[in-house]
Amino acid sequence: MSLFSLLNGLTFAALLFIVASGFTLIFGLLRIVNLAHGALYLFGGLVGYSAAAATGSFLAGIAAGMGAAALLGVALDRGLLRFVRGFELRQVLLTLGVAFVLNDLALVIWGGDTLTVPMPEALQGAMEIGPVFYPKYRLFVLGLGIFVFAGLWFLLHRTRLGALIRAGVDDPETIEAMGVDIRRVFLGTFMLGAALAGLGGVIGGAFLTLYPSADSEILVFSLAVVIIGGRGSLVGAGVGALLVGLLNSFGQVLFPELAYFAIFGPMALLLAFRPLGLFGKAA
Repeated sequence: MSLFSLLNGLTFAALLFIVASGFTLIFGLLRIVNLAHGALYLFGGLVGYSAAAATGSFLAGIAAGMGAAALLGVALDRGLLRFVRGFELRQVLLTLGVAFVLNDLALVIWGGDTLTVPMPEALQGAMEIGPVFYPKYRLFVLGLGIFVFAGLWFLLHRTRLGALIRAGVDDPETIEAMGVDIRRVFLGTFMLGAALAGLGGVIGGAFLTLYPSADSEILVFSLAVVIIGGRGSLVGAGVGALLVGLLNSFGQVLFPELAYFAIFGPMALLLAFRPLGLFGKAA
């Protein structure tokens, strides 16, 4: 049971990282409080479900979910958020309203039933790991989470685009004076963060399922990941996702009636001593 719970915690942590890494890009690096991130997860997952069901291709579902979430990110950033730059409270209220709208729109289009993204045949079934048989698909999610972490780390720390993103957050005027359209760079970053939410929706929709309140639940976990890890830290998001995933998995087994307290109790204790999170730094 302990090995099974450990694997459950690790695979859930991988899914949380995929979603929370997009939240980290938007909230931590761009300093935009996007509470519609969970709605992008749900909407991207539902679009991916429809595409996968219509085409029979899991990859088509992933592409459709990421594309739909990215397009919604463009509409949100260019259509609404540009009017509230620098006003975090207004961003909170605006994106919360967008989340309600997207949730209701999803309810109208797909109904209130629980839906499951069809997974590819190659990832169905289980494989033996020590004394337990564990679903192949969850192991695929774990591998994908590691791949996304490596890709984002390389992008942010080993490419010119990553350097522009980090420098543009701190000093956009200087970057623009160098002839770089920093707004386009930020838009691309926002699209990437939204696309990661859509990817998480499709991937998570295959084993956690998709239902009307899934957006708020994944948003709460993503917030916990970012707060624990530290705003704007990719490594912090990875460590935070690992802690939240393991605490959630073992908490449900050991203290089912206190499952949420098992996550948010230690988080409150951590913030009492490290208000910026494990890897957070003052702006």
